[in-house]
Amino acid sequence: MKEIIEKIRTEALKAIEASGDLDTLNDIRVAYLGKKGELTNVLKSMKNVAAEERPIVGQMVNDARTEIEGRLEAMKKSFAAKLREQQLKSEVIDVTLPAKRRAIGHMHPNTRALEEIEDIFVGMGYEVVEGPEVEYDYYNFEALNIPANHPAKDEQDTFYITKDILLRTQTSPCQVRVMEKGKLPIRMIAPGRVFRSDEVDATHSPSFHQIEGLVIDRNITFADLKGTLEQFAKEMFGENTRVKFRPHHFPFTEPSAEVDVSCFKCGGKGCRFCKGEGWIEILGCGMVHPKVLRMSGIDPEQYSGFAFGLGLERIALLKYEIDDMRLLYENDERFLKQF
Repeated sequence: MKEIIEKIRTEALKAIEASGDLDTLNDIRVAYLGKKGELTNVLKSMKNVAAEERPIVGQMVNDARTEIEGRLEAMKKSFAAKLREQQLKSEVIDVTLPAKRRAIGHMHPNTRALEEIEDIFVGMGYEVVEGPEVEYDYYNFEALNIPANHPAKDEQDTFYITKDILLRTQTSPCQVRVMEKGKLPIRMIAPGRVFRSDEVDATHSPSFHQIEGLVIDRNITFADLKGTLEQFAKEMFGENTRVKFRPHHFPFTEPSAEVDVSCFKCGGKGCRFCKGEGWIEILGCGMVHPKVLRMSGIDPEQYSGFAFGLGLERIALLKYEIDDMRLLYENDERFLKQF
């Protein structure tokens, strides 16, 4: 039995030395140390060995197994080192070559315009307020002096969810909700998404963004409104921008006006950008109607205020000289990368 164990050990070590790759080493491991391997068979035949010699034979088998396993592991590491060395020689990396550049996104034109508008008004002491996009008819219309059967309701082509719940057509409901809280004075802007049943074209969309502004305090006059919007226009479009107010009508303001700014491309001389007019319309505004104040719990005899509303997309189109509103929503990287 001792001679058999020594023979197996010697043959195994010779086979390991003669092996040339990891696959051959694995085959040798199975042939000598596997479940049906040479040394395993020796252990199975231990019942034929005299009882007094079994410990000696068992120790010899264990010593042979340990030596074979050690040599297998050493040879495996040697093969791995040689393979690694070959890889380093064949897979040369030039660390001086430029790395791959990561594509990093940036702000959308709408976001850039919105942040600039918010910075201007926050700098004038306004706070930014948000409200729900799914709104009650009361806040969207009635509390803004647009009762049932009012023509303005039809003009806005509203998306109704139920008789009393709708997708807001403007962000003015935020103003009503703030006024109802009764914390005066108020200086706020309310940016957000609004919805109207419009056909999609270069200047219209069923979903777009508005920014409503509201100031309520004692002794607020139309002169305060004019000064505020003139300051906004100069900071948004340039110091030389001029402002023109045209009489208009809105149910929730009285008196009301539409505001034009001098074309910042031609300075008011007339060009393709302003369609030869020299002026560009940017927003609507007016003094808050006394009835709107009263419905929100504010005494119009003690307080007055002004409100204004502008379309974010319109400002972005003007600011960045974009001639089609649809470009803002098509996610064309060739377009967006320009900003």
